[in-house]
Amino acid sequence: MVHGELWTVKEYFVYPNEYIYWTIQIVMYPFMTGLVAGAFVLSSLYHVFGVKQLKGIARFSLVFSFALLPVAMMPLLMHLLQPQRGIEVMMTPHFTSAIAAFGIVFTTYGMIVASELWFVYRQHFVETALELRQASEPTLALRLRLLLFTALTLGAWDVSEHALEKDERAVRVLAGAGIPVACFLHGYAGFIFGSVKANALWMTPLMPVIFICSAVVSGIALCIITYIVTMELRKLLVAWRRKQEPGLPSTEELKSAEIQVVTITARYLIMFLVFAITLELLDLVFRGYTAVKSWDILRSVIYGKDFVSIFVIQYGLGNLVPFILFLLPRLTIRRAVAGTLLVLLGVFMMRWNVVIGGQAFSSSFSGFMHYHLPIWPHSLETFKEGFFGALTVAVTPFVLFWFINKVLPVFKESH
Repeated sequence: MVHGELWTVKEYFVYPNEYIYWTIQIVMYPFMTGLVAGAFVLSSLYHVFGVKQLKGIARFSLVFSFALLPVAMMPLLMHLLQPQRGIEVMMTPHFTSAIAAFGIVFTTYGMIVASELWFVYRQHFVETALELRQASEPTLALRLRLLLFTALTLGAWDVSEHALEKDERAVRVLAGAGIPVACFLHGYAGFIFGSVKANALWMTPLMPVIFICSAVVSGIALCIITYIVTMELRKLLVAWRRKQEPGLPSTEELKSAEIQVVTITARYLIMFLVFAITLELLDLVFRGYTAVKSWDILRSVIYGKDFVSIFVIQYGLGNLVPFILFLLPRLTIRRAVAGTLLVLLGVFMMRWNVVIGGQAFSSSFSGFMHYHLPIWPHSLETFKEGFFGALTVAVTPFVLFWFINKVLPVFKESH
């Protein structure tokens, strides 16, 4: 059976060897890499540009970007028929193709984020290791923690004021260098689609820029919704622990800080959302104005077959509705949750319409193909290319974030 035959439905005249080869995992690939880049850009707004109001979420978004980083390769590995060959991209990087260059960009970005996190949390590593050394009766768990935090210090035990100032300067330099690398990390994903000359929907020089702007939007939106969820869980935990530790901050103080951070972050979300919408509409208007040879089939797909997914879900629910929700005065947590979820839906649908919509019409320009997402997996292939495969990719960064937070405490107020 041909790869793609299980979920492709053909209509009118379609060549026998044409199927929907790039499925939900290729939709998740630019979506997840966009979240990585967007979360890092949000943290850099504080570290590089000095936006003091974002201090409460800057560290959170940096750690979350690091948790998202390993997941950027998961959709590609899930999609490959021979996933054991995927490591070759990392082992033999070169610039002869966009995919091969991924090894260099991904490795560089990973080293930048890891280095920045080390400088941000170096004081925490040192203080935790010194505190564990003073334990009177160290258990096996305490000894393992001591070994871990001692290794994380990398032998740099100086936590004087002068040393911490050097750490802050290093964080600022790494964050500044990481912004173009993060944009390139996701921009080249748009470059992969935009450079395919054989596909009329993908072939546009605006594709990398559109991907970058929507990536920042999705990353900020995911950081907001995750920050709200973790803060709500933290308020419940603090309310329960205040009976034993009265010195903890009150629930009202945490709620006030939460609303303030969400309100400031939402302003930057609106700004990047305007950029993304403008570029997407500009590309659509330009295609209609130039009306190249393939415009007839593109028009039938954009305004016919995919009208609901593009104009109703992506532009309507995913762009216009959250734009109105965030512009209304006195932003509330519930409205912020609804707005960010709709923004994530809109960005995901943009990826879907690009990847799946770009394969929806035949090279004959006389036929169409429809992708039916496999829901219940009855084989390994339908699991990887179906709903549960995409769900696995979406859940993994939150699991990684939970484990990383055990070592890199996001809400440690003393630092």
